[in-house]
Amino acid sequence: MLMETIVCSAKSGNEKRLRKLLETRITFRKRFDSCHNAWVCQSADGSGTFLVQSIYSTEEAWKKISEKIQEKLDPKDGGIESCLLGPPLVGMFIFEGEI
Repeated sequence: MLMETIVCSAKSGNEKRLRKLLETRITFRKRFDSCHNAWVCQSADGSGTFLVQSIYSTEEAWKKISEKIQEKLDPKDGGIESCLLGPPLVGMFIFEGEI
């Protein structure tokens, strides 16, 4: 399995909007059987930093779901980029744990 990990920060005043956009994308991912789980967390200090993680069955599943998000959600809500302080840190990891 593959775990996508994203760390991103909201522009000042955009924390609530970014969280809502991230949560919408988590809900969307979870609709696919090939996404085993997904979640978003805000930093413990209450700043606008978020951790987003999703576990996919394969790299192809991740690509397909990511494309669907760009196709379906981004045109409707404008995407998350306008709320970001800077580029997100994104990593892909092999996940061998139990779900």
